Amino acid sequence: MTTQLEQPEAATARPLPRRGRGPLWAQVQADLRARIAGGEFTGVFPGEHALSAQYGVSRQTVREALRALRTEGLVIAARGRAPRLADPARFTQPLGTASSLFASVEQGGARQTSIVRRLDVHADGTVAARLGLEESTPLLHLERLRLAGGEPLALDRAWLPARLAEALLEADFTHTSLYDELVARCGIRPTGNQEQVRAVVPTAHERGLLGLDTRTALLAIDRTACADGVPIEWRRTLVRGDRFALTASFSAGPARPPGPPGVSSARPAPTSGSYQLRSQR
Repeated sequence: MTTQLEQPEAATARPLPRRGRGPLWAQVQADLRARIAGGEFTGVFPGEHALSAQYGVSRQTVREALRALRTEGLVIAARGRAPRLADPARFTQPLGTASSLFASVEQGGARQTSIVRRLDVHADGTVAARLGLEESTPLLHLERLRLAGGEPLALDRAWLPARLAEALLEADFTHTSLYDELVARCGIRPTGNQEQVRAVVPTAHERGLLGLDTRTALLAIDRTACADGVPIEWRRTLVRGDRFALTASFSAGPARPPGPPGVSSARPAPTSGSYQLRSQR
C-alpha cells in the first residue's frame, strides 16, 4: 500500500465531547476507528497535523490515538513518516503446512488473543464420524473468538477425543495456540493435516461476532489433524475474508528433454510462482 500525503485543506472539524467520554486520545481513537470501518480513508489518511486541527487537540494526543490504532493493526504509524492504513489482508497462512493462526497473526505484527466461548466435553456423532470414532465417543470441544490486535478475525471450533485431550480443560487459551497446549499438557504433536477451504456467506450471528458488514464473506477452513497417521482433531475455522489470505507456492518441475527431430512437444515451458486464496467483498 502506497503512503499518501495528508491534505489538510480538505479536513472538516470534528469537535469532541471532552467530558464524560474518557481521555481525549481514546475519543480520537474511537472516532478514527469508526471512520476507518466506514471506509472514509480509502484514498488518503490524514497526518498528525491535519488530525490535530480536525479534533482540536494536541499532536501528542493524536500520537497516542494512532499508537493505539497501530497496536490494533489498523494503522501503520512511525515517527517521521505519514500514518497510513494497514493492509487489512496482511495476515497470511501458507497452505500445506501445520502453521497456526496464532503464529500467522503474531508474525504479522499484531497480538493474537482469544475469547473462549466454550470449553467442555460432550458427544457429537457427526464430528466423531469424521475422526473415525464411535458416535458416542466423548469429545473435548473448544470454541474461540480469535482476535488480531483486539479486532475480531476468526471464529474457531475444534474437537478432539477427550481421552487424549482432557487435560486441555485446565488451559488458559487467552494468548496461546491449541497445538502448543496440546504438546505441553498432553504430549501430543500433530504430524500432518488435511484441509478444505471454501468461501461461505456468514449467518447474522456470525456477522455480529466478527463485526462484519453484509458485503464481506468468510473463508471456511475445515481441518483434520493427525498424529502418526491417526486423526486427533477436527476443526472448522471461519475467518474474515477481508483480513486474511491463504498462500501457496508451486513449481512445474524440470523441463522435458526435446523429442526426435520433426516432432514438437505440446508441453509448455516450466513455470513457477505463487497464488493467494482470499474471499473478496
